[in-house]
Amino acid sequence: MVAHVEMAEGHRVAKARPTAILPGLALTAGIAGLAFGLRQLPMVGVLSPMILAIMIGIGFHNLIGTPARAKPGVAFAMRRILRAAIVLLGLQLTAAQIAEVGATGIAVIALTLVATFLFITWLGRLIGVERGLAELIAAGTSICGASAVIATNTVTRAPDEDVAYAVACVTVFGSVAMFLYPLLPVVLGLSPHAYGLWAGASIHEIAQVVAAAYQGGPAAGEFGTIAKLSRVMLLAPMVIGLGLVAARRATRHGHGASRARPPMPWFVLGFLAMVGLNSVVTMPAEMKAALVLATTFMLSMALAAMGLETDIAKLRAKGLRPFLLGLAGFVFIALFSLALVKMTA
Repeated sequence: MVAHVEMAEGHRVAKARPTAILPGLALTAGIAGLAFGLRQLPMVGVLSPMILAIMIGIGFHNLIGTPARAKPGVAFAMRRILRAAIVLLGLQLTAAQIAEVGATGIAVIALTLVATFLFITWLGRLIGVERGLAELIAAGTSICGASAVIATNTVTRAPDEDVAYAVACVTVFGSVAMFLYPLLPVVLGLSPHAYGLWAGASIHEIAQVVAAAYQGGPAAGEFGTIAKLSRVMLLAPMVIGLGLVAARRATRHGHGASRARPPMPWFVLGFLAMVGLNSVVTMPAEMKAALVLATTFMLSMALAAMGLETDIAKLRAKGLRPFLLGLAGFVFIALFSLALVKMTA
């Protein structure tokens, strides 16, 4: 049912007149701009504009209400702008950076990602969390926070409230990690390199990794950032793999061939193409900085749109079990990745 709704909405977005999407685009862009502005306030700068954007969007929708004429533009931002932003995200990573992490570092990151995703989805089934929501929490925890949640939802096609709940989980626990991790390197006997790898392999959002890793010094900060970007690279095979699993599941449940075909995430292939381009073409620093800013702004627009479609009453109805699942995932990824880092140090 969700898949049919999503396909219908995507069809309406594709058929909408260009002028019909302008009110919604203006609203989501305004919220994204406000999120960037709020980061200038004391203590608010630790939150990414993407997180602030979805919070503002949820508040606007539930206190004021999303205008009907904004709906086409909001849907456009949630789908088309999101996909374009994920493609541009590939320009933040190069093959040389991945090589710098090394085979051992990549193995730690990949094993942590797979183990965490499997653990959260297994535990979700065990405690009765809906499959789609569990997969979104698993993706956000194991890969790259809010970006992974909304990218994964292109194939899991969970309700918008599930996306908002998953983003809230990874935001809360990623923020806890951001403040907790810098207190631990000396206690755990981690070198700057090992601490950077641990932070990059286990903390949820890129901004949270940067904030936590640089508390261990420049060497830890630089390596942690590169390790995290290498982890983001694994978003592509994860989304493709989930699409194949969704297709197999549809076939097993007797759906038609069109329902059983895996959704082709062309934007993920675009992401990989941008990584390749960034590896062979050296862009001016100013251009790269502008593209990073544009990518973050577009992702913030997509999350603002998600917030504008989220009903707090439906979030409340989810109960505490998904939150406890996010907590368990946070503890698992921290301990599992730490064990691997200590073993390979």
